[in-house]
Amino acid sequence: MAAENALKSREVSAMIKQGFISDPTLSFSPSRSITRVYSPSSSPSKTLSSPPPPFSPSTQSHQGRTRESQSQTLYEMMSEEQSRESKFSDDKRRKLHDRVWKLLDEAPFGNPKSEGSSGDVKLTVVAKDGFRVSMDVHKSVLASKSRFFAEKLHHDRGVSHTVEISDCDDVEIYVETVVLMYSEDLRKRLMGEEVSKVLGLLKVSAAIMFDEGIVSCLEYLEAVPWPDDEEEKVISQLSQLQMEDSVSEVMLRVSSEASTSAGADDVFFGLLTGVLQAKDDKARREMKTLISRLFKEDATNSSNRLDVSKETLYHLCHRCLSSLKLCLSEATCVDETRRDRGILMGEIAREADNLQWIVDILVEKKMAEEFVKLWADQKELVLLHSKVPTMYRHEISRITAQLCIAIGRGHILVRKETRFSLLSTWLEALYEDFGWMRRACKSVDKKLVEEGLCRTILTLPLPQQQAILLNWFDRFLNKGDDCPNVQRAFEVWWRRAFIKECASEQGNAQMQITVSDYPN
Repeated sequence: MAAENALKSREVSAMIKQGFISDPTLSFSPSRSITRVYSPSSSPSKTLSSPPPPFSPSTQSHQGRTRESQSQTLYEMMSEEQSRESKFSDDKRRKLHDRVWKLLDEAPFGNPKSEGSSGDVKLTVVAKDGFRVSMDVHKSVLASKSRFFAEKLHHDRGVSHTVEISDCDDVEIYVETVVLMYSEDLRKRLMGEEVSKVLGLLKVSAAIMFDEGIVSCLEYLEAVPWPDDEEEKVISQLSQLQMEDSVSEVMLRVSSEASTSAGADDVFFGLLTGVLQAKDDKARREMKTLISRLFKEDATNSSNRLDVSKETLYHLCHRCLSSLKLCLSEATCVDETRRDRGILMGEIAREADNLQWIVDILVEKKMAEEFVKLWADQKELVLLHSKVPTMYRHEISRITAQLCIAIGRGHILVRKETRFSLLSTWLEALYEDFGWMRRACKSVDKKLVEEGLCRTILTLPLPQQQAILLNWFDRFLNKGDDCPNVQRAFEVWWRRAFIKECASEQGNAQMQITVSDYPN
């Protein structure tokens, strides 16, 4: 018996610790609630009703609330949270009642002068939560404006009707749609409304076949700007209405005809060319950033989306290369042409920057493999590069660094012959320009370039790694920080070439001894 009492005591103690029951040694203050029924005044022509909304206002002082919270259990705290949520829901419902009541109070069918007589149809709209709104409206208005009501009310002329619409998503929107049916100028009535509300009115108008309301809502949506966060909602709801002919004017804002879509690549070509040839450098940088971001966003969407073609991008690459060669040729004989060196330096940097931008797009779209081979084959450009002072040409070497970073990250997959050809052609130039790149180009990340070089070198066969890294070793000792530091690649090559090779030889020797000593 004692053991059973001890077990119960431990269970009770555990429940106290977990907060499900209160400690009997602490004071307990029961929660108090007050229930009020919200019942606005009503007239014979309009009635609102709903289940009584409970709410629990607190009148205790801060000190009292503190003492009570100290003695609350987890269950009581959860109950209070539910009570707060219930109060928030009640406030929301109360505001809805106020809005609907104001709507009915100003409605044309509430005016005795309207239509010359009182309503002969009692129209009741019931929400899913039980909220009901009743309106005394006119059969002549409903039947003339709505094909749905015309069909339902065409029998028994002169007889009063009672119509109830149940399970409405939004009672307020239904009431507003009925009010619209009495309006002489729907365009003026809708002016200034939020897009979300007009979408609701359109949905109800379509459901009751209120053609004038449908046309007015669509005209509004076609003319008014859409907030960014509601555009998808507009497109989705218009697509669900299954009124292709009616919504086509509105949808022209977000979709184009097939004939226009077919020329999308020409549009992209024009945009890219415009950026490459822009005269204002600040505007050119801004548009480059914008177009790059849009292309990246497009890449995350469906593969069926329109996109700039590979042919267009490589056509622009060849144009940039031709311009770059021309600028370097002029720079080699600058004294003969008497052109300003500063202007030439700016033109070379601009063309190199243009080419970097196109290569970025190619890498992003996984189309850069051919460019690696194209860049590796630029023997003439490398020769011109070597004849031009470093201060003019260092931007060109950023393209080589850019490709090595992409290869090192696995974003470009090319054969080992192409990788070795790339480094054979451009690595010396990159070494020569690295000091200027590091100091003059704020956007160049030294560590990122070095990491890309290390990884690219280590993808090559060991003899090629050795040739490149031994050459780097001598250059680094003479140039220091003006040469990229790829000692991580040097360490990996060393272990691969010597330590692992020694371990392999020892393993083979041991294997041979074991085989020779194995007894027959």
